[in-house]
Formats: sequence, structure tokens, C-alpha cells
Amino acid sequence: MGSVSVDLRRESIDAVLDRVERSLQLRLDRTAVVRKRRSVGARTDRDTWVRIEQQGFDRIAAQGWDGPEASAVLSGVVTPRWHAGFAWREPEEPVMWRADEMELVTASPVGQAALVVDEPDLSDGWWTALNSSPEALAAHSTPRVATPDTEIITRELVAATIKEASPAVTNTRVDEWSPAHADLTWANVTGPEFCMIDWEDWGMAPRGLDAATLWGNSLAVPALADRVWRERRPDLETTSGRLMALLFCAKATGPHAHPEDPRLEPARKEAARLVAELHAA
Repeated sequence: MGSVSVDLRRESIDAVLDRVERSLQLRLDRTAVVRKRRSVGARTDRDTWVRIEQQGFDRIAAQGWDGPEASAVLSGVVTPRWHAGFAWREPEEPVMWRADEMELVTASPVGQAALVVDEPDLSDGWWTALNSSPEALAAHSTPRVATPDTEIITRELVAATIKEASPAVTNTRVDEWSPAHADLTWANVTGPEFCMIDWEDWGMAPRGLDAATLWGNSLAVPALADRVWRERRPDLETTSGRLMALLFCAKATGPHAHPEDPRLEPARKEAARLVAELHAA
């Protein structure tokens, strides 16, 4: 089964929206549909939110794709409450569609993209919530495996990515694994009221993946990156956490790095620090 390239920003989705409205017996606000590469979302006439996603069979076979529904069992984690969902296949197409109706989160994402370039105004209460939700999440168990950047995370993938950028690191084995959101960027946390949104990629991952992802996407704002590191120190200053931070740096500085990415130079400097710390450990 080959992978399927999807960009829902460029495809006609009127028929998909029609089907979702019929099946969930609601009306979508089509004047304000949020279109992303892998998903679309819209407010409904009963003040809920519907998220619609298309996936190829290869991804579904490996991970399943009931992330939002499966996240409904997570206690102690601030997530949108899940209400209902359904999936369908278009005839003769190697893809499936899924729609999930969930609680409408009125707070906005802290960032409009994964990274931020200006320091957000976040309260101490927000940071407390940031700490409590990942800690509660880590106390759960799940058969799901996380798919950061849409790839199933494995020890082999971690090792290959890190060694390509930092060949001096000889021990890349991660032995601590726990449930992770797996896409904890500034676009997937809200403020001023804290909530973690977009749960399609969550599952078991090396400890520190979420903390490293949020920290790495803060590198353009040094004070913010320092704050994330301080707050999530219990995860980031483990061997696994440092490896996850180095993994982020390896991706940010790797062959597909954009020369104007504001994270590029900070990531290079942080990678050198992390390599030294891993050697000293």
C-alpha cells in the first residue's frame, strides 16, 4: 500500500461537507471553514466543532486513525470533549474519510503556525496547566504509537535522524516511553485558557517528545524557549528528553531546512550543547 499525498486546501470538499452534515444531522458554518493540508474544520449550528480528515490506507493500517475519539478516555488532560464520529470510504479510492464532532474551543491557538516569533503573553496559570496535562497524559497507557510528522516513531527512526545530523552521538537508544500528544506545537495549544487540540497523532513515544517539540518551536524567542525548558525540565533533562530535543534540532537543521527559518541557528547551537551533555552523561 503506497502513501497518498493529501492537500485539502486545494481539493473540492463540498460533497464531503454535504455528507458530514447528513450523517451527523447538523449544519456547518461554510463561511468560516478552516482548511489545512490534512484536515478541515468548521463550527456547527449546535455550537460544536467538526474536524474532517482524509488518510491513506497505509497510515490507517499502521496506526488506526481514531485519535480524537481515543483521546476521550484521557482523564486529567485538558482536551476538547468528544461527542461523535464516523468514517467512510469513497468507492475505488485507497483513502478513507473521518469526521469527529467535539466541543467547541473558543480560545485561540497561541500561535498561528507551529512556531512563534514573538513571545506570547501567558499567565502562570497557563504554565501550570501546561505542566499538569502532559503529566496526566504520561500516567495513561495506550496501544497506539505516536506519529509525529505523520511517521510512526521508532527507535530506528530516532537513531537515523539524529545520526545524520550529529554522527558523534553514538548512543541514541530511548528506553523511556509514555503517551504523548506528538504534535505539541504552538498551533495546537490555546490561550489564554489552556487546551491541547488536534489529537490525531497521539500515542506512545519516547519521554520528552512533547516537551522537546514545544521547546524547539520556541527557539526563535530565546526567553520563551528557556521558560519551556524550565517548566518541562523533569522530562527534558532525562537522557530520553535530551535525545528528543536533539531529534527536533536534527529535523530543523537537516537537509530540508529552510535557510530563513528563525529556528535554524538557535537549533544548531542547541544541538552542540545537547551533544556535549549526552557525552558527559
